[in-house]
Amino acid sequence: MHERMHDQSPRALSKDCGLPRLEVSMLWQHLLGVSRAWLISHDDEAVSEQAAQDFAALAARRRDGEPMAYLLGEREFMGHRFAVAPGVLIPRPDTEVLVETGLACIAALQNPTVIDLGTGSGAIAISIALARRDAHVTATDYSDAALKIARGNAHRLQARVNFVQGDWYQAVPPEARFDLIVSNPPYIAAGDHHLSEGDLRFEPSQALTDGADGLQALAILAAGARQRLKPSGQIWLEHGWDQAEAVRQLLTQAGLRDASSRRDLAGIERISGASL
Repeated sequence: MHERMHDQSPRALSKDCGLPRLEVSMLWQHLLGVSRAWLISHDDEAVSEQAAQDFAALAARRRDGEPMAYLLGEREFMGHRFAVAPGVLIPRPDTEVLVETGLACIAALQNPTVIDLGTGSGAIAISIALARRDAHVTATDYSDAALKIARGNAHRLQARVNFVQGDWYQAVPPEARFDLIVSNPPYIAAGDHHLSEGDLRFEPSQALTDGADGLQALAILAAGARQRLKPSGQIWLEHGWDQAEAVRQLLTQAGLRDASSRRDLAGIERISGASL
């Protein structure tokens, strides 16, 4: 049998696209709104000209290095699917240790008060709110675009989170106090080669780097925590692979107790925290 002329099936259209099979499958599932199992059994069936063009465009963007999460418009985190766009950081598995540690801190409390500073897609705040329906969770961000995405995620996942716009602690009233403060702030130093590599090239620079030594935002968060924590409250901050000692020092200098760090799945000291 001769090969069909102008074969418009996913199998044929994907043949020389230059992407790994898993990524090809993810793009087609996204475009066609189908499951992986359906695609496997129907990948020789013709698709519309529009779908063919859309696949070609997405494949080209991926070959240029654009993150899959932005192409698909979502990323999974803590078992939930979060919408993402170029205006927010892509949630990463490394950050799950921040959520898990935060939840452990408030495990014995009823109706705990929590704030996530610089929430981005809302992944941290929403994950905590979904795990603790009784918690009063506030999430802040300086970016109106990020808050729009975060609000949409909270609505879709039915999470109760209070979103406010503002710069770190200035976003909430001076008298506000919390049992738990969490944040994944910009912590990459300006000029770090990682900023020009991989997915980071496409993510918002203001969410990645402070434009200085990578410790500017972490220092602000540590210094302001004492005035914002309830008695025995805790703050936990995500940071870079080599910043744990510096962040512990910042927390201790801010008058907080028992500064310590926790490792992510790769064994890297990924978060540091302390108590009032």
